[in-house]
Amino acid sequence: MLNAAVQKANEIGLAISVCIVDESGLEKGFIRMDGAPLISVETSKKKAVLAAGFGMATGTPWHEFVQGDPILQKGVHDLPGFILLGGGVPIYFDGILIGAVGVSGGHYKMDEQCANAAVESLSANNG
Repeated sequence: MLNAAVQKANEIGLAISVCIVDESGLEKGFIRMDGAPLISVETSKKKAVLAAGFGMATGTPWHEFVQGDPILQKGVHDLPGFILLGGGVPIYFDGILIGAVGVSGGHYKMDEQCANAAVESLSANNG
């Protein structure tokens, strides 16, 4: 999964950090490409932990979830480690949440491409 994310980043001309966590948010794998922004290290982990903690991707799904609800819009930012930016994707196996991947280093839409490539590689390798 780390390699798939890095390969996608190379394809789109991006330097990223990738963090993979288990269902409880414990780090299982990490890589930082040369040239990736230093802040991407912590940001990739936040994205992965949030995606695993709620079983929902960061970015658009979270935005849609809180949109139009003033309490949620203000309150979610008080959650420890919360980050709205896209690039965190939960990992499900046979319908069970088993972890998540978080990617940071570019525009969140580019991070999402790399995170999705990581998750898709897991599916491709497990038939």
